[in-house]
Amino acid sequence: MKSEKEKMIAGEPYLAGDAELVALRQNARENMRAFNDEIDPRKRSELLKNWFGKTGQKIYMEPSLSLDYGSNIFVGENFYANFNCTILDTCPVTFGNNVMIAPNVSFYTATHPIDPVERNSGTEYGKPITIGDNVWIGGSSVIGPGVTLGDNVVVGMGSVVTKSFPDNVVIAGNPARVIRQIQLSDSKS
Repeated sequence: MKSEKEKMIAGEPYLAGDAELVALRQNARENMRAFNDEIDPRKRSELLKNWFGKTGQKIYMEPSLSLDYGSNIFVGENFYANFNCTILDTCPVTFGNNVMIAPNVSFYTATHPIDPVERNSGTEYGKPITIGDNVWIGGSSVIGPGVTLGDNVVVGMGSVVTKSFPDNVVIAGNPARVIRQIQLSDSKS
C-alpha cells in the first residue's frame, strides 16, 4: 500500500492533510524562511543544494522563493531564477541546464478534481512539469500542471502555459501558443 507521499509524487489522488505531508510542508516553510532571509547569495545557493532533490553546481535564485516541499525540485547546471519564484512541487519539477527564469514566474504541479464533491473531500493530485535545456521564461508567466517545454524554448512575458511545446519555439499568450520557430545558428559557419 502506497503512502500519501508516494501517491502525491506519482500524480495519483492523495490526501494533503496526511501527517507526513504536513510535517514535510512545515519543514519547507522553515527552509523558505532561512533562504528568503539570507542576504549572501553563496549561502542561498548552498541552502538550495542541500534542500532540493538535485541541483547542479551553479544555481542562483533571488528571494523570495515560495514552494510546497522543495525535495521534488530537480535543477540542472547554470540555473537562474529572479525574484518571487513560486514552485508548487507536489509532483516532480525538473529543470534542464541553462534555464533562466524572470521575476514573478510560477510553476504549478498541484491541481484539484473538477467534481465539487470530490474536490471538497480533500483529495488532490498533481502532474509533473519538465523544462528542457536553454529555456528562458519571461516575467509573470505561469507554467501549469503536466507541461513539458522542450529545449531552447522562450516563453514570452505574462504567458499562461497550459500545454506542452516542442524544442526551438517562442511561445506567448493566454493560453500560450507558438509565435515563432527558432532557427539555431550553425556554430561552424
